[in-house]
Amino acid sequence: MVRTVRDLGVDELALAGRPRRLVPLVLGWEPIPESVSLRGGDPARFLLEPVTAAAVVFDEGWVLVDGGFDLDRVRDPDQRAAHYDHANYTAVVPPGDALAEGIAIAGLAWRALAACVLSHVHLDHTGGLRLVPPGTPVVLQRREWEWLRSGIGRRETVVVDDVLGADVEVLLVDGDTDLAPGLGVLDTRGHTPGHQSVRVDMPGRAVVLACDAADLERNLTERTPCGWVGIRGDEPDAQRSVDRLADLAGLPGVEVWPGHDPAWGPWMRPLDD
Repeated sequence: MVRTVRDLGVDELALAGRPRRLVPLVLGWEPIPESVSLRGGDPARFLLEPVTAAAVVFDEGWVLVDGGFDLDRVRDPDQRAAHYDHANYTAVVPPGDALAEGIAIAGLAWRALAACVLSHVHLDHTGGLRLVPPGTPVVLQRREWEWLRSGIGRRETVVVDDVLGADVEVLLVDGDTDLAPGLGVLDTRGHTPGHQSVRVDMPGRAVVLACDAADLERNLTERTPCGWVGIRGDEPDAQRSVDRLADLAGLPGVEVWPGHDPAWGPWMRPLDD
């Protein structure tokens, strides 16, 4: 169970220096109708989209952004049927444990993990909490935490126990927030009520992990949001968020990585950082 829920303090995370590496991770795949990832897309065209995460590596310490599926649930027949198998959706995972293996290949130790940042609480982002050390800080927008606690579940593609059942400390933020030098979250609500993207400022470039505020590069180039929102009426928020990300993508030295694009370079070549 969650240990505590409180506001994030200033300079609280156990990180030193600045971000030096960004490690892309592909943890599985999911068949998604184009119309879900792109408003106005073809509902009969399915994309096999990568389930992505990233490790932000500082001089000392690192941060995990998202975490894919909970493999224990995916591989249990009853839990899989309850959570992951829908009429037009299922979880696709490789053998083994892509998150644990990816972190090991990157040369990172879980004991040095300073925090997890969850972009939002959809089930393809929250499963990594099963691997984190007890008491790990988990950064969420307050609006997302309130939505999680409101009684959502399968219909919203959320496994509430991924978060509520984890032995973690939830740290709440409101809107754009600096987490550490060179690392911050951006308010990109709309896809879910408290969706946040992550900005990483490294030597020579800045990377914005759009997460599900922009699934595909087309969301950015066409300024078209995803076709699914967690709460009816939040479509204008989703549009403002994708416009914000598209504006950032047009700035010199800024890369915006769409969260689920199967043709996006870092997701095609994970660990090539």
